[in-house]
Amino acid sequence: MTRETEENAVTEQAPGRRDFLGIVTTAGTVTGLAACAVPFVQSLKPQDSASAHLPVDVDISKLTPGQQMTVVWQGKPVFIMRRTPEELALLQDHALAEKLRDADSTANQQPTYARNWHRSLVPEYGVYVGICTHLGCVPGLNPPTGNTADTSGGYGCPCHGSKFDLAGRVYKGAPAPYNLPVPPYSMPSPSSIRLGENPTGQHFDFSTIEQI
Repeated sequence: MTRETEENAVTEQAPGRRDFLGIVTTAGTVTGLAACAVPFVQSLKPQDSASAHLPVDVDISKLTPGQQMTVVWQGKPVFIMRRTPEELALLQDHALAEKLRDADSTANQQPTYARNWHRSLVPEYGVYVGICTHLGCVPGLNPPTGNTADTSGGYGCPCHGSKFDLAGRVYKGAPAPYNLPVPPYSMPSPSSIRLGENPTGQHFDFSTIEQI
């Protein structure tokens, strides 16, 4: 199965929202950001300005099923994955849930609106902060190689071997203690995601999560 991961550059508009415009693509299995000796949180720090805390609008209209893009929000990489029907079916596999440390997302690593089996607003799109909850490295994407819990793909930390499924849920026995965090976000339209802004009527303070 071929999958492309994409990284976009962010441009700023002042005053107002930061809009996400460009993209860099890599393909393959476990890619990550290669130099795992230096955690991402040290290599890309948030800007010391008010604009760094503005919501980020992401155009997902060109994201095809099975494809992922990576954007930057508050200095952190955020994975946006458009999952296929087959991948969504695997996420609901009881055999997979048995292998996960927190399959029901009981730890405070996501908003209440993402405390479900797909850990997102809508099942098709997963949105996760791409920083391993062990020591802050960036996990790489492992595409599924089959239709079983053992071949369902996910994310792998190149530094210390932590594994997460395609909903960002950590496997039992991994060094990482928690699932990948889900940032506050909304979907103003079916083809856009707004990072840093909760849906109307919802509240989630990202600073309250267990760990990043």
